[in-house]
Amino acid sequence: MPQNERPVLRFAPSPTGYLHIGGARTALFNWLYAQQTGGKFLLRIEDTDRQRSTPEAVAAILDGMTWLGLNWDGEPMYQFARAARHREIADQLLAAGKAYRCYTTSAELEEIRARQRAEGKPMRYDGRWRDRDPSEAPSGAPFVVRLKAPQEGETIVHDVVQGDVRFVNENLDDMVLLRSDGTPTYMLAVVVDDFDMGITHVIRGDDHLNNAARQLQIIQALGWPIPVYGHLPMIHGPDGAKLSKRHGALAVDAYRDMGYLPEAMRNYLLRLGWSHGNDEIISTEQAIDWFNLETVGRNPARFDFKKLDNLNAHYIRSTDDAVLTQEVAALLGRMQPPRSLTEQAKGRLLALMPALKARAKTLVELAEAGDFLYTDGPRQLDQQAQKTLSGGGRIVLQQILPILASSTWQASALEEAGRRFAEAQGLKLGEVAQPIRAATTGRTASPPIFEVLEVLGPEESLSRIRAYAR
Repeated sequence: MPQNERPVLRFAPSPTGYLHIGGARTALFNWLYAQQTGGKFLLRIEDTDRQRSTPEAVAAILDGMTWLGLNWDGEPMYQFARAARHREIADQLLAAGKAYRCYTTSAELEEIRARQRAEGKPMRYDGRWRDRDPSEAPSGAPFVVRLKAPQEGETIVHDVVQGDVRFVNENLDDMVLLRSDGTPTYMLAVVVDDFDMGITHVIRGDDHLNNAARQLQIIQALGWPIPVYGHLPMIHGPDGAKLSKRHGALAVDAYRDMGYLPEAMRNYLLRLGWSHGNDEIISTEQAIDWFNLETVGRNPARFDFKKLDNLNAHYIRSTDDAVLTQEVAALLGRMQPPRSLTEQAKGRLLALMPALKARAKTLVELAEAGDFLYTDGPRQLDQQAQKTLSGGGRIVLQQILPILASSTWQASALEEAGRRFAEAQGLKLGEVAQPIRAATTGRTASPPIFEVLEVLGPEESLSRIRAYAR
């Protein structure tokens, strides 16, 4: 690539399913490199598989990218719409003698495969129409267009992650460029689209490494510039096995609904196969400044929910309280059935957010911890709260109720009133605070209870205590 040329990168998902975690990491690495170098980051939807591509999958990909904050330049390109351009390039290769029409029938292809299987050879097209005159073909017979690939030597993929990867040409047969119905194959479409989009760097999963050799042969036949290749290692589960749903091979929007912040996801995905010393917490700004392709590891990365949780907890603690309040409200609105918070509930949540977020690892935990703030009225007690209010707990509520009612309604004054009552009764403050907590929140763990009382206000707090003070 010339020194003065800005890098152009792309993320090219197939809309045959959700945007999974490996695809999201690929998109992130491309986006980071483009951001760092002042280049472009383009999005291409490879929707040539018409039977499996769906509008819902396209929408999920765009939504996932947007949620992760991986903004792309310009409008997305849709590969299927460019079929005429792909056929045009196939015709150019035919005219230049770099491709040929192959009239081999399906039955003949099966005979070839059966013979190769019997001989223990790799199954590949035997090139029987490679040098034959097309006039020998039956009149009107269907044909495919195949690349006249090199048969000797090697095709070498120079890869910034994997190093030089060599493919023996005799093991790579003459691939199909156009099917018998005239539709282009994936291999041809990718090469043409990358050229027309001006792609300078192809960064993708190493499951595409074999494709790179075949695509490189097409590029060389056309005399087009070769992009910089970088094939990223796969992501495995913590046990080293291929990533599955039990490990975390979920749609990106599933992570959003599980309560992870996009900043945490970007940080975590960055660390799957790339590192900067011993740094674990890496802001997006730092990632843009530090990222490079040469230090991407070659070994598979391991997905670990515990590490993701710890990282997410850090980002929750460092996120603005008002932003977190809106995130929790949005999360509750996406749940089934959806819950809509009143402005009063949002105000309560915001007031107690500093205490609530200190313990939460996910927005789901944060939302659940603030549940007692969303509606008024007596709380439904969990098992521990019921235990706390059995026996002496209700008596404590009966005795302290008038004391709280006559107190100044501020956390410090309420706590002082509770402390004086505890001393007078020969109790510890916790033995007074826990029954109050159980009655007002329905549980035995919450933010500091006298802060809770202040936020709920005297009328609501006393009403909840009164419900169990008998």
